[in-house]
Amino acid sequence: MTWDRSGDGDDAGTNLLGLVKHVASVELGYLGDTFGRPSGEPLPWLEDGAEPNADMWVTADESRERMVGLYRRAWAHADATIDALALDTTGRVPWWPSGRDEGTLHHAVVRVIADTHRHAGRADILRELMDGAVGMNKGNDSIPPADSAWWETYRSRLERAAQEAGRS
Repeated sequence: MTWDRSGDGDDAGTNLLGLVKHVASVELGYLGDTFGRPSGEPLPWLEDGAEPNADMWVTADESRERMVGLYRRAWAHADATIDALALDTTGRVPWWPSGRDEGTLHHAVVRVIADTHRHAGRADILRELMDGAVGMNKGNDSIPPADSAWWETYRSRLERAAQEAGRS
């Protein structure tokens, strides 16, 4: 399942494993390369000449195991950087414009947390659209108990409120 990231009705093609791939790439970049700590992980989707947005979707040869493994290695590499360096350590972000490409580890950590948070929310929405499950987990959905009629009324009320707000 994919969704329209552009807002123009065109499907951008992002998928759940693509989000894992993207978040791993972001962590390796900001919490590795930026501080002179390259991971050695091959990331062909970020090389010059790679297809645009190639980090946001997986190809047929990029298995779930491969992407989850990449993320776990990125996570360990990021943890090692955070453990090794002070938060006020300055690094250079290779893809930022020259002259504005320096930032602290603290800034990089916050940026990665924000990026991961945003994509985790998207993943939760995609998962809900795929299987209809909501909430935190099977035993704790953290959703008020109600029947399907109540939820339909509730969703309709929210939709009307959003439409009215859009006209204001």
